Amino acid sequence: MFSSRYITKYFVFLIFILSDLTAQDIETDYVVVVDAGHGGKDPGNRGNGYFEKNIALKIALYLGEFLSKNENIKVVYTRTDDRFIDLNTRAKIANNANADLFLSIHCDAHNSDAYGAGTFVLGLHANERNFKIAQKENSVIFLEENYEQNYGGFDPNNPESVISLVLMQEEYLDQSIVVANHIQDFFVKDLNRKDRKVKQAGFLVLRNTYMPSVLIEAGFLTNKREGKYLNSMKGQKEVAFSISRAVNKYISSLDNKKVNSESLEKNKSYNPIFSFKIQIAASKNSLETKPYNFNGLKEISKMKSNGLYRYYYGQTNNYKSALLLLKRAKRFGYKSSFISVFKDNKLYSLKKYLDEYE
Repeated sequence: MFSSRYITKYFVFLIFILSDLTAQDIETDYVVVVDAGHGGKDPGNRGNGYFEKNIALKIALYLGEFLSKNENIKVVYTRTDDRFIDLNTRAKIANNANADLFLSIHCDAHNSDAYGAGTFVLGLHANERNFKIAQKENSVIFLEENYEQNYGGFDPNNPESVISLVLMQEEYLDQSIVVANHIQDFFVKDLNRKDRKVKQAGFLVLRNTYMPSVLIEAGFLTNKREGKYLNSMKGQKEVAFSISRAVNKYISSLDNKKVNSESLEKNKSYNPIFSFKIQIAASKNSLETKPYNFNGLKEISKMKSNGLYRYYYGQTNNYKSALLLLKRAKRFGYKSSFISVFKDNKLYSLKKYLDEYE
């Protein structure tokens, strides 16, 4: 299906990406949780006699291996062997790891000869097909003890139940869509897969994660040709590698510190340079900007003004990236932290910035 030189070709490309990421000052240990769907007593779909749980696990392990080649990424798995893990626990693993991204790996099934790869974020079902996919993945809760209490009466068979799910992930939806689009783009460009687009559906596994989250349907096991490909080591590595490229691109896009001087020179009008930091504390005392002084947060800077030392977490030239930094600071315990705007390295009003530039 694909050139035998595919992996070699893109390993070279990955090295190029990673060197570029290292050159950019992205926070060390950007945490990615890789979730292999199903497992143990839950086999997933059995299209053409395959076990979705086994294929999802192998893709997840390869994905973690590729991502770990980027020294700025820390990979956490929800499972590394054939065991059953309930959906709530998968989310708890991600939240306890203070993850920045959650990826859940699955394989699709259909009663037709459908094929292609798709990505999903949490949202209202756009059509009956999306509901059926979510219904299939959510039905695993019936294998769990006390599922009625654990999921607040959620009914996988009732489309109205999904409305409560959507609100849980609403603040991360935009970034989830960005990640999903990158994954979908690389599936098409790298592997010439049929593009089944980014869709929204009510997946329970995405409900309680406090970070951008994407569910990936790597292909259809019920399609004879695609099922054989996904069950092969070659297919599993290629799928995992394309996802890793997408994740690296997404992380790279979060760090927008480099200013394009050429474009500024071409623009005859004055173009101010804005940057954003998260103020997490202020004190009369001067502290070393070491992680152990700031609940483990890295990339801490300080500035003295009006007799106080102000401590800041992170820096970016992108307001949406600043919102992600703010959420991360709050997850690390800094509930009163806020975004500080700098215009040409001088403090600037956030309200004024939003009114004039956003």
